[in-house]
Amino acid sequence: MKRSDKFRQANREAVATVLATAAVIVFWCLAGFGLADSSITILHTPLWVWGGCVGTWIFAIGVTFYLTKYVFVDFNLDDDEEEEKK
Repeated sequence: MKRSDKFRQANREAVATVLATAAVIVFWCLAGFGLADSSITILHTPLWVWGGCVGTWIFAIGVTFYLTKYVFVDFNLDDDEEEEKK
């Protein structure tokens, strides 16, 4: 992998991580504040607590699995140009 390809991939991973963080924050707001008016309780705990805490945690784990499977690439950060010239 060329050095420019490595930088391109690192930038792609950084942008995807920022977007994933924004998605988790939006989910947290929707699941917590969006369910605040609900009168549903689970184990005597309001639904907004389950959505805002446990739901956000599960969503973040799902986003992490997606990033590791489809976005992140394992590559060596060392310069391999010397090896490519041989």
